Amino acid sequence: MTKDWQRGDRFLELKSRWFTLLGEHWLDHQGQALEYWRVERAHSVIVLPLWGNQILLPAPMYRPGIGTATYDFPGGRLPTGDSPETAAIAILQRELGVTTDAIAELTPLNPAGWAINSSFSNQQLYGWVAQLQPQWTPSSLVGYRSAIDAAGIHNLLGILTCLQCRAVLLEWWVAQRAQQDSNL
Repeated sequence: MTKDWQRGDRFLELKSRWFTLLGEHWLDHQGQALEYWRVERAHSVIVLPLWGNQILLPAPMYRPGIGTATYDFPGGRLPTGDSPETAAIAILQRELGVTTDAIAELTPLNPAGWAINSSFSNQQLYGWVAQLQPQWTPSSLVGYRSAIDAAGIHNLLGILTCLQCRAVLLEWWVAQRAQQDSNL
């Protein structure tokens, strides 16, 4: 049986609108005192939009953390009190101009969310797949289209720098391949 860690003092708590930075002392399972830093942040929602035989991405957006504009799937923070599904719908509207009636199906990839960095953060990632109506017309907000086939997925992995976006894409792609294999 493993003894749980015990928190000692909290020597720093810095709050902002987007996150809280915490500095704490902890005693590990062997009684060793450790300084531990972590961030509490709002959870994230990333949506994989499918339209016909294409995956759609918004135009590149500048990312200060890496100093360049990148392609990413539509995504954002989960506002307090909102469900991941509600956030996914709002994100599609904001980033691709997709209205609610243009969404044929919205399916969670992971209803419980994935831990993004469990040793440093409490943040969860909720991945969604949005199948868009065939008659929907893409807006000018669409910046990239990828074919839904092995070559398209390979190319998309080559342009996505966001690890969360890559995880959502691969989780969906692996599930698609497994479903195709089970249908044989």
